[in-house]
Amino acid sequence: MITTIITFIIVFGLIVFIHEFGHFFFAKRAGILVREFSIGMGPKLFNYRTTDTTYTIRLLPVGGYVRMAGAEDDEDELKPGTPVSLYVGDNDRVTRINTSKKSTLFNGIPMAVTATDLEDELWIEGYENGDESEVKRYYVAHDATIIENDGTEVRIAPRDVQFQSASLGHRLMTNFAGPMNNFILAIIVYTILTFVAGGVTNNSNRVSPTTSDVTVARSAGIKNGDYITEVNGKKVNDWNQIAAQIQDRAHKQTTFKVKSGNQTKTVKMVPAASKANNKTIGVIGITQYHNHDMGAMLVSGFTQTWQMTARLLAAIWSMVSGHFSLNDLGGPVAIFATTSTAASEGILGVLSFLAFLSLNLGIVNLLPIPALDGGKILLNVIEGIRRKPLSENVETAITLVGVVFLVVLMLLVTWNDIERYFIR
Repeated sequence: MITTIITFIIVFGLIVFIHEFGHFFFAKRAGILVREFSIGMGPKLFNYRTTDTTYTIRLLPVGGYVRMAGAEDDEDELKPGTPVSLYVGDNDRVTRINTSKKSTLFNGIPMAVTATDLEDELWIEGYENGDESEVKRYYVAHDATIIENDGTEVRIAPRDVQFQSASLGHRLMTNFAGPMNNFILAIIVYTILTFVAGGVTNNSNRVSPTTSDVTVARSAGIKNGDYITEVNGKKVNDWNQIAAQIQDRAHKQTTFKVKSGNQTKTVKMVPAASKANNKTIGVIGITQYHNHDMGAMLVSGFTQTWQMTARLLAAIWSMVSGHFSLNDLGGPVAIFATTSTAASEGILGVLSFLAFLSLNLGIVNLLPIPALDGGKILLNVIEGIRRKPLSENVETAITLVGVVFLVVLMLLVTWNDIERYFIR
C-alpha cells in the first residue's frame, strides 16, 4: 500500500507539474503575470515566493493550477469593510497589503477598506486606525504584493500584466501548452521504454527466439528476424495470430512455415507447456521481433503516442455516439487502483502507466468543454472569428456551466469507482 501511495503521488504529481509548467512557461513568454504556481489542491503546506510568482505545495495531490493575473480563476477583490494592514515603502506607495490574520506586518498601518483600484490607477482607501471621520487614500506600487487569508503572498494584478491583455495568439498558445506538454511527456516516456526494451516491438509475424529455458524455436533453427507465415496450415499475419495458434498445441507436434531471408522452409516443433492465468498453454520460446535501428527507436515514441491517441479518441467517440457508461471513465480512485497494478509490475509498468495517463490527461483537457483547456481554446477561436471576445458575463456563465458539469461528473465517477473497487 505504501508503495502504491508513493507511486501515485510521484506519477500524478509529475503529470500535473508538466501540464501546469506548459501554461506557466508560455504565460511568462506572453508577458502574463503568473501569480501562483501550485502543485496539489486544498490547504497550503509550503510556499516559496520569487519576485513575480509564488510557488506552493498543497495538501491534496490530485491536481494543481497556474494562477494567471486576470484569468477567470483569479480573484483579488477587497470588499468594503475588509480589515487590512498596509506597508508603505520609501516612495510613499504601498508595497504590501496584508488581509490575513495568520501574519502581521511590522509597522503596518491598520485600515478598514472602503474602496480599491488594484488594476488601473492602483490605489486603496479606507478608514485608518479606526478613525471613520476621514477616508485616506494610498497609492499602490505596480509590483506590490497582497497577503491572502491563508497567508499566501502573491503579486497584485495590474491590467497590463493580465491574461486578457496578451494577444489572442499568446493566449491561445498558453491554453494549449498544458495538453501539449502532456503529449511531449508521453512521447519521451514511450521512447525511453523502447530503449529499455532494446528495440521497437513489431506486432507483425516477424519473431525472435528467446534466451529463456524454452528453446524449442532456437533448437529448430528459428533465427532473429525470421517470419512465421503458417501454423498447421493456417496463415498468420501478426503476433496475436501466432500466439493464438500455438497456445492450444502444448506437447503436440505442430508444423510451421518459416521465411528466413529469401528462403521459406517447413519446420516441425513440439510446443512446451507453460502456465498462464491457471491455464496450460503451448510455447516455443519466441518473442515479438525488436527493431534495433536507432532511427526506428527514436521515432517509436511518436508512433506509439499516435497509436494510443487513436485508440483513446475511438473510445471517446464510442461514448459520445451512444455507448456512454460511467465504467468507461475513471477518477482519482480508479487511477489509484490502476497505480497499484502498475507498481506491482516494476519500473517498466510504472513508466508505461505514466505515459498512458499523461496522454489521457492531454486528450481529455482538449475536449471542448467549458472550464477545460479545450473549452478555453474554443473561446479563443470564437474570438478570432468574431474579431472581438465574448462579453465577460457570457464567458463567465459558459465557464460556470462547465464547472458545474465537471463537478457533477467527477462526483458520479468517483462514487462509481468506489462501488467498483471497494463495495462490490
